[in-house]
Amino acid sequence: MTTALVRDGDRLHGDALRAPLAVGGVDAVALASRAARLAGRSIKRESKSAGLELTVRCIDLTTLEGADTPGKVRALCMRALHPDPDDPGVPPVAAVCVYPSMVPYAVEYLGDSGVHVASVAGAFPSGQSDLAARLDEIRGAVADGAHEIDIVINRGALLSGHLDVVFDEVAAAKEACGDAHLKTILETGELGSYDQVRLASMIAMAAGSDVIKTSTGKLPVSATPPVALCMAEAIRDYEAQTGRAVGLKLAGGIRTSKQALGYLAIVAETLGTGWLTPGMFRFGASTLLNDVVLQMRFRATGRYARPDDLPVD
Repeated sequence: MTTALVRDGDRLHGDALRAPLAVGGVDAVALASRAARLAGRSIKRESKSAGLELTVRCIDLTTLEGADTPGKVRALCMRALHPDPDDPGVPPVAAVCVYPSMVPYAVEYLGDSGVHVASVAGAFPSGQSDLAARLDEIRGAVADGAHEIDIVINRGALLSGHLDVVFDEVAAAKEACGDAHLKTILETGELGSYDQVRLASMIAMAAGSDVIKTSTGKLPVSATPPVALCMAEAIRDYEAQTGRAVGLKLAGGIRTSKQALGYLAIVAETLGTGWLTPGMFRFGASTLLNDVVLQMRFRATGRYARPDDLPVD
C-alpha cells in the first residue's frame, strides 16, 4: 500500500484519511510554561495516595537488555504480580515488556493473571531494518502470545519529509498486530521540535496506533513534561476531529513518584480522568516502581523503608 500523504500548511491530506487532518503548530514557550505549572501542582494527601496506586497499575515493567534470560524474566513477572512482597494490597502492574524472544516465557509466567505481555518488535530501538523483517517480528511476537506491541517510527523518513512512508509503515505494523494493541514510539528526543512531535503524533494516530509513546528509553533525552503535554494535546485534538480515543505512554527518565504524579496531573487536566486507567495510560519506567512502593509503605506505616529492602529488577 502506498499512501499519498502530504502536509499542506496546517493540514495533512491523504487518500487513507477520511478527511484532511488539522495538525497546527506548537507555541513552545506557552507549552513549556503550562507543562511546568501542571507538573508542579500541589496534590492533597488523599489524592496522592490514589495517584500512587494508579501509578503502579499503569506501569509497564520492562527488561530490554542483551543479558535477559528466562530466569530474569520470571523474576520480573513475579514482581509485576506482587510489586510489594510485604503488602499484598498493592495491585499488579499493567504489563511486562520484553524482547520478542522472551515473550513465550513471560506468557508462561504470567498465565491468566490479567497482567499483559508487551513486546518491542520491529527492529527496536532503531526501527531501521527491512520492513518485511520488522512485520515478521511483530507477527511472531503476537503468535507467541503478546497482547501489546511497541514499535518505533521511521524517524529518518519523518525528518526527510516522507510522511507517506511513516504512515504506511505504522499502518502495516497495525495490520500485523491483529488483535494485539499497537503502541507507537516517536522517540521524541530525536525529532528536534515540538512541531515535529505533534506531527509524528498525528501521523501515528491516523495510521491506526492504539497508543502513542514518547521514547525507547535508550537516549539521554526521553519523556519530559512539555513533550507529554504536547502529545496529550495532540491526542485531545485528534479525538475531537475523528471521534477516536488514543492512549498515551510516557517512557524514559521517570524515576520518582513526584515526577509520576506530575505527569498524571498533565494527563488529567488535558485529556480528562477517563485517560487515568491502564487501558489508556502507561508509564514505561521500571525504576519508578520501587520509589512508588517506598512512598506507599511510608503512607501506610509512617516510616521510611530502605531502598535495599525492595527487589532489584
